[in-house]
Amino acid sequence: MPPAPPPFAPGTLAALAASQVRAALAAGALRPIPTEAVTVRDGGMRFVVRHLPALAAKPRPDWSGPPRDDPFLPPEPPLTVASVPPDHVIVLNKFPVLPGHLLLVTRGFEHQERLLRPGDLEALWRCMAEIPGLGFYNGGVEAGASQPHKHLQLAPYPLGAGEDLPLAALAAEARGERVPGLPFRHAFARLPALPEAPAAAAGVLHALYRALLEAAGVGVRAAADGERQGRPYNLLLTREWMLLVPRSRERYAGVSVNGLGFAGSLFAPDRAGLARLLAARPMTVLRAVADPP
Repeated sequence: MPPAPPPFAPGTLAALAASQVRAALAAGALRPIPTEAVTVRDGGMRFVVRHLPALAAKPRPDWSGPPRDDPFLPPEPPLTVASVPPDHVIVLNKFPVLPGHLLLVTRGFEHQERLLRPGDLEALWRCMAEIPGLGFYNGGVEAGASQPHKHLQLAPYPLGAGEDLPLAALAAEARGERVPGLPFRHAFARLPALPEAPAAAAGVLHALYRALLEAAGVGVRAAADGERQGRPYNLLLTREWMLLVPRSRERYAGVSVNGLGFAGSLFAPDRAGLARLLAARPMTVLRAVADPP
């Protein structure tokens, strides 16, 4: 396991990340992806659909075990922000579409299909306490994960066109484990008042996560490296709620959908894909890659 970078002190992560972005840009290590964005309202949400030509060129790694060229073991020094002891490192997304997009990777290799541990959620919650944004996890390649090395993600607000989170309005109408406007299977939970201590808060978050896995029918299977998910899923986490969506497939008409899609951000690799997404309508796309309600 490579040595860990210094941890961030409370109240400093946003400034550290911004400083690292500037340094990584100057070094040529950070390569923001230029995009063309279209805003479309559908099903009570204002989606942002982006055309990203660089998506078409990204190779897919082998998911059978630790990749031969693991970009997170170790992460590139110019992209490394800080550690979250004992097990996680904060890394800049090398090819960001959204400004300030952070990855939270395990220091040693853990498979992306392993269930999240309390420590994973504690590390993410510590970061979310510093930077307002959406935490999310793509559980498996069919859920849009790009790497088999376990990594959670934090996308700072705003994610939408003129709004922090396109999904927020629908989430505000949630009743119990259901969000009425979402036309696919999912499980939802509002967060209770959480303890101030991050480890204690993570215990509550982890219990909710396990409950949502069961409620959404994802299930758990035993593996040599510990518990793994029974099927692919996306997890979305805000400071107010948690949403889990089981996945039936990765793509719609050749367009990959990850957790950001369910938050209101979709990405197409070419203009033809963008046209297909817009013609189909975003909620239809999400319904197609998830399960019926």
